[in-house]
Amino acid sequence: MGQNLIAIFGAAVLRNGAPSPTLARRIKCGLQAANLDPDAQVFCSGGVGRYGRSEAVVISSALQSFGVRAERLILDEKSTDTFGSVVSIATFARQRHIERVVICSDAYHIPRIRTLLRMLGVQTDPGPRTPPAGTLRLRAYMRLRESLAFGVDVFLMAVRRRGITATLPK
Repeated sequence: MGQNLIAIFGAAVLRNGAPSPTLARRIKCGLQAANLDPDAQVFCSGGVGRYGRSEAVVISSALQSFGVRAERLILDEKSTDTFGSVVSIATFARQRHIERVVICSDAYHIPRIRTLLRMLGVQTDPGPRTPPAGTLRLRAYMRLRESLAFGVDVFLMAVRRRGITATLPK
């Protein structure tokens, strides 16, 4: 069996430095995945948002507080959106000949991530399921927002894929 990489996608950090409910769900998913595959490295993705520390640092700190060893954690503090995170994850995975990436994010977000990574030749699996976000109204809003972002990102990846894949390790 080949090596896996667990990828946790960032979300907002609150003014007090704590993870937002969305980020907390994603951290919980990542922790479950890390416990299921104790040899996998964990890619913590997300730059600095409106407040304080980067999303990657908040993810890393939370995981370490639950006992995940620091040497397993890879911090990507440069990526500020899903597209950037996907490119960073694909680069890391290809450099290390990782066979499969386990995606830890919200259910509405995972199809876009998996599609973009597939377009870059990276095999993926969804991570443990997260509970639905907030109210029915919020979930409807997030699905609508995600459907728009899905179309934009797939278009951008189709246009930029040749340039991106040319820079990826073989």
